Amino acid sequence: MNWYNYVACFFAGAFLANVVPHFFHGISGDRFPTPFAHPPGRGLSSPTVNVVWAWINLVVGYVLLRAGKVSTENYATLIVFLAGIVTISTILSFRFRQKMRE
Repeated sequence: MNWYNYVACFFAGAFLANVVPHFFHGISGDRFPTPFAHPPGRGLSSPTVNVVWAWINLVVGYVLLRAGKVSTENYATLIVFLAGIVTISTILSFRFRQKMRE
């Protein structure tokens, strides 16, 4: 495997983990920050924008998952994929915890 396959694995995990909050807030009818809000990432976007953003993350994550050749037979790709999930989840937990304090 080439180095860029591992980069794809990492970002596949990050994009796929990012689907969850946007999709659930969107289908619950709640406003939630997206890159399209004003100001970007701080303001609140409509539920519809969140669902669309979740779908975009899902498609990009899937494409990267395939490009990274993540499989249960290659533990290195799984570990890098899971590292992407853990990293973005941790970063966003701190980011949104601060958002709720504002």
